[in-house]
Amino acid sequence: MAHLGLVALLVGEYDEAIDFYVGSLGFELVEDTPRPDGSRWVVVRPSGARETALLLARATGPEQRARVGDQTGGRVGLFLHTEDFARDHARMVAAGVRFLEEPRHEPYGSVAVFADLYGNRWDLLQPRGTE
Repeated sequence: MAHLGLVALLVGEYDEAIDFYVGSLGFELVEDTPRPDGSRWVVVRPSGARETALLLARATGPEQRARVGDQTGGRVGLFLHTEDFARDHARMVAAGVRFLEEPRHEPYGSVAVFADLYGNRWDLLQPRGTE
């Protein structure tokens, strides 16, 4: 097994999720295919990424809807790597992405936690050695 292909992320609605991930984070829309049951197969990934992508899965039923925005129990659960932290942080702030802290420099790299439109916590991270 070479890599993870997709990570499913529960979302409230497809179009608002696409707007956030593509418009605010700068991801690319890889696929948006209607399915016979009324759902859609929606895949996004960071521009330039070729392996792991997100499957935006619209929550169905009360149990799934209750988990939208809190799939990792309030912890950072997704890590968005960059080769230019300052550039991408500034672009994301300008696009309205809500950062939960000021950027900081740790032994492992430059990092700042942000929340997606549902409240899931992400790290914007430039690993040490790519600075």
